[in-house]
Amino acid sequence: MNDVLNTLMQDSRIWQGHKQVRNRHPAESTGYTALDNQLGGTGWPRGALTECLLDAPGIGELQLVLPLMRQLSLDGKSVFWLNPPHTPYAPAMAREGVDLDRLIMVHPQSQPDLLWTLENCLRSPVTGLVLAWPGKLAGRDIRRLQLAAEAGSNICILFRDRALTEHSSPAALRLELTAGKHQDLKINILKRRGGWPGQRCTLPLCRTDTTPFSDTRVVH
Repeated sequence: MNDVLNTLMQDSRIWQGHKQVRNRHPAESTGYTALDNQLGGTGWPRGALTECLLDAPGIGELQLVLPLMRQLSLDGKSVFWLNPPHTPYAPAMAREGVDLDRLIMVHPQSQPDLLWTLENCLRSPVTGLVLAWPGKLAGRDIRRLQLAAEAGSNICILFRDRALTEHSSPAALRLELTAGKHQDLKINILKRRGGWPGQRCTLPLCRTDTTPFSDTRVVH
């Protein structure tokens, strides 16, 4: 019996109230030490879905994923953008070190096309990151995308409406994002692997004319 208990105590999926369990699942650093620490010392989960829940685009959410985009693009991985609400300013992203040749923007015309594209991007071995603005998704659709992310061991970040914070989701990581008063981004961790929710942190994300996402054009 003791051997069984010892084995369970070493499992990162078991919550232990006296300590914060370090996450052993594969992940990529967010590029922000404060956020990585709140995520069990890891970062964006690989082979899983992440949901970023916010009221409206343009509060610094893309600055949040900039370090990940830069790293994966320089590693030779493709970064797919599916139905973004704005077109980022390419010269500014290049100045931030992102390899523009690795960025692929796709605008599916229907929800079935969007899900098909998302699933295939996630399963592809050339993919490093998928950023998607999918609108409404049924529970079965999210589970389908989760299986695709697992199959490709890729990172998928879905930007969704903040009203969904009270809804359950199979996503491995759920972040509630709100704009701060001093050009920063407030992050409330609703769900994460290997630990309990409720942690909060604030990241100083300067949103000025020099940032890669301030100069955008609405996509029609």
